[in-house]
Amino acid sequence: MKKLRQPTSLQCFACGRNNPFGLKLEWYNDYDKRQVEASFSLDDNYCSYPGTVHGGILATILDETSGRAILLNNDFNRLMVTLKMEVVYKHNTPTHTPLKAIGRVIKDSGSRAMVEGEIVLPDGTVSAKCSSILYKIPQAVKDKWGPEEEEWKRTTPSVEE
Repeated sequence: MKKLRQPTSLQCFACGRNNPFGLKLEWYNDYDKRQVEASFSLDDNYCSYPGTVHGGILATILDETSGRAILLNNDFNRLMVTLKMEVVYKHNTPTHTPLKAIGRVIKDSGSRAMVEGEIVLPDGTVSAKCSSILYKIPQAVKDKWGPEEEEWKRTTPSVEE
């Protein structure tokens, strides 16, 4: 099966199409590998030390990527929030370099899920990784989604694509 692009939103820092400061990343479901993936490169606007991607930006990408792993079942309306995330920075992550973010589900009990994420360098080295616990999105948060939900639905792919 081919890869299927996941939906995006308008203002999300990680994926929002209309956020002028956002990363505008796109994730794809890779059904053969049972993981989600995003390919990207970050310029010096996202650095800490010269030539090095800021750890907080990497944590954001890991959070979004591991959280999106829950969408591998094609239920794009099933949203969760992060209860806990542990990040380990293993190697320098350079700017202006092709990178890949990978997310996988470890355990899913319906209202909670354990997920993992990785940032991978071009040579296959994992530069940062996370383990996270997700929880179903509170209704109060979902009630405020409004235009974001419309964009999410508009960009939700047909599973038959």
